[in-house]
Amino acid sequence: MSDTTMFLIFCGALVLFMTPGLAFFYGGLVRASSVVSMMMMSFGSIGLIGMLWMLYGYAIAFARPVDASFHGIPGVIGISFDQIGLGQLVAVHNMGDGVDLAFAGFQGTFAIITVALISGAIADRAKFGSWMIFAGLWATLVYFPAAGWVFNFKVQDGVITEGGWLVKDIGLLDFAGGTVVEIASGASALALALVLGKRFGFRKGMHAPHNVPLTLIGAGILWFGWFGFNAGSELAADGTASLAFVNTLAAGVGGLISWSLYERLAHGKPTAVGAASGAVAGMVAITPSCGYLSPVWALVLGIVVGAFCGWAIEWKFLLGYDDSLDVVGIHLVGGVIGTMFIGLVGQVGANYVGLLQTGNPSQLGKQAIGVVVVGLYAFIVSYALGWTIQKTIGFRVKSTDEIAGVDLVVHGEAAYSEADPRWSWKR
Repeated sequence: MSDTTMFLIFCGALVLFMTPGLAFFYGGLVRASSVVSMMMMSFGSIGLIGMLWMLYGYAIAFARPVDASFHGIPGVIGISFDQIGLGQLVAVHNMGDGVDLAFAGFQGTFAIITVALISGAIADRAKFGSWMIFAGLWATLVYFPAAGWVFNFKVQDGVITEGGWLVKDIGLLDFAGGTVVEIASGASALALALVLGKRFGFRKGMHAPHNVPLTLIGAGILWFGWFGFNAGSELAADGTASLAFVNTLAAGVGGLISWSLYERLAHGKPTAVGAASGAVAGMVAITPSCGYLSPVWALVLGIVVGAFCGWAIEWKFLLGYDDSLDVVGIHLVGGVIGTMFIGLVGQVGANYVGLLQTGNPSQLGKQAIGVVVVGLYAFIVSYALGWTIQKTIGFRVKSTDEIAGVDLVVHGEAAYSEADPRWSWKR
């Protein structure tokens, strides 16, 4: 086994651990009567999206036009039938070091957590079965193709010779998925929030997080896994991976400090949930840019995005959409800022590409194209899918079930025995 294979296996395990971490993070933020429902959306994503990735997701996202079995439009969307079921990779690994198979597993964990991120926008009011249908269709129609646009490129002698059109033809720089992970999930979260509508009694402060320690544990796990997410995207344990690692730390701490300071100035007190959210916002923003910034600029990015995302979560009250757990304010806004930041101060190797260093807005324009294309595509398809599900089998639970809490209605169990009337005899 090569060092690269081992590196990808380790990083892939870290990224997979992020999804249970997200379940803890989201679970602590909802009502006690919705914890099981919230966490099951993340665990459902692990099972469903992991299965679809192995069956055909990889075959779509990493289809190579040069493959004999490729069918589709080169550089835009296609499928390599030899890759269905990862069959070709399994055959190849028997004669090699398994690095391609490890890469497929590593990328599969990206697909899993991206889908799970969306669920935070519809907390407290979604049917689990409808969510699973949406998740499978969304992964197939949005994530798998968009991952091909961004991640599916090949570099030969320093030149991008084939692969996803946003990188190869447009020149987008996205190191670890600011567009296909953060912007796509955030835009889709906005679409679903609009389709499902506001929670009953929607207003500021309607539901305080029921378990702050659970949310902090989730944030810690996310941060731990994010090092594998970003550093692993270099696909080698080298200097660039080290840079991505350090930048993930720098942006996270910057976001934590600035969100806390924003809360102190705007609301009088810094909160633990705010500190955790700020760290997540910093890591969201550094995801696309972790290999293209110096640590000082990564810290600056975290400071900027922490305060800005802290303000952005207030937009839902001004604009009237109910994004329950602020997926839009953190992942969409943070992903956009982090992706565009490359066009301002980015550096590829020894070459500066940012507007502030070169005076050339070219890279900024390329970043904007990537943001708009992925964001609009994800929003439109997500809205269409959510609207169709809502109008057919229904996506949202009944108002009476929403008020009572969806755990017992949808899953027949409660997170805490004290909240379950079936166990009242034990008290």
